[in-house]
Amino acid sequence: MTSKQRFLAVLNRQVPDRLPVTTHHVMPYYLDKYLNGISNDAFFDRFGMDPIQWVSDHKPDPGTRDYYDPDHRPGYLEPRRIASDNWRITTEEIPDPQYTTVRYTFHTPKKNLTLVLQSNDYTSWVTERLIKEKSDIDIIAAYATKPVCDVAAVNAKAAAYGERGMIRGTVICFDVYGQPGCWQDASVLYGIEDLIMATYDDPEWVHAFLKILMDRKGVFIDSMRGAHIDISELGGGDASSTVISPKIFDAFVAPYDAPLIERAHAAGQRIVYHTCGGMMPFLERLADMKPDAMETFTPPGMGADVDLREAKRRIGDRVCFIGGFDQKEYFMQSTPEETRAAVRACFEAAGPGGGYILCPSDHFFDAKTPLLEAFAEEARNCRYQPRG
Repeated sequence: MTSKQRFLAVLNRQVPDRLPVTTHHVMPYYLDKYLNGISNDAFFDRFGMDPIQWVSDHKPDPGTRDYYDPDHRPGYLEPRRIASDNWRITTEEIPDPQYTTVRYTFHTPKKNLTLVLQSNDYTSWVTERLIKEKSDIDIIAAYATKPVCDVAAVNAKAAAYGERGMIRGTVICFDVYGQPGCWQDASVLYGIEDLIMATYDDPEWVHAFLKILMDRKGVFIDSMRGAHIDISELGGGDASSTVISPKIFDAFVAPYDAPLIERAHAAGQRIVYHTCGGMMPFLERLADMKPDAMETFTPPGMGADVDLREAKRRIGDRVCFIGGFDQKEYFMQSTPEETRAAVRACFEAAGPGGGYILCPSDHFFDAKTPLLEAFAEEARNCRYQPRG
């Protein structure tokens, strides 16, 4: 099989020729520090993994007066920003002795909103939340642009990539810094601790907030019809069992993300639900939303709780599994033989019957080359017996 065929077989919970092996986002920090800044595709070639190309092509909705922000220069995995006369974003660098710090101002006719991000060589994080007053969500509802998928741009990239590997997208995130899932996007904009408290103190406001975000994401999902994307990401770690209770999940996560999955299916798209955190108490709840795949199946060694074999037993006939590998231990601290054994353990736990993609449980920033080589090579040796 080609890598593309292998991925598609597994996403359809069929048995491929061998275990697909890949990684989540290939982080620029890792490529720069360890591999002299080679490209993503060169990384996959170097280690013999099954490649993924991420696409994030947005455009203004033709039915509006929205336009591409002429001052925006997209960053890592960031789409071109869509602006309007009522929704513009400007930036201001803030002096800081340690981190790159930027204030983003969202200009609207009624009120300006601000967000502050800090960054280092690894990643970025929010230090000032966009939503400071509950009425700020009304500003988003009234003025935020609703980009649509640039299907032609996506399909041109997919055609150029051919059988090389998977084309992977994401459900639209909030401008500047957001996440695909409704609850996860809200937690970035308001703060997870405050959002959890609001589910008890003012649940009607939380529902109104989530609906605003869901409606924006829904417009984008509906526009994906005809896009040659193999799978798109929804969800986020703040909807994991290490952050929220089953009660909050049932009331505030599933009612907003499950309809988006249904809309994606109606548009001919597949969805992978991303849960970087505890999953075991939520396994059936996650599968009940009917995603095509689930990730990250993070093991205890990475701070979560997943027993991959038990998860496969409980829901393995319902969704494709992506992840489950402890990259902290087996990309940095083990011997090559131990890394190979860990690959085999994942294959034996989740591989039977197909429907499993071996992948680190989310990003990695540091890795020893011999361990990455052992990881990929051993996975390529995990083969399925031909039927009949």
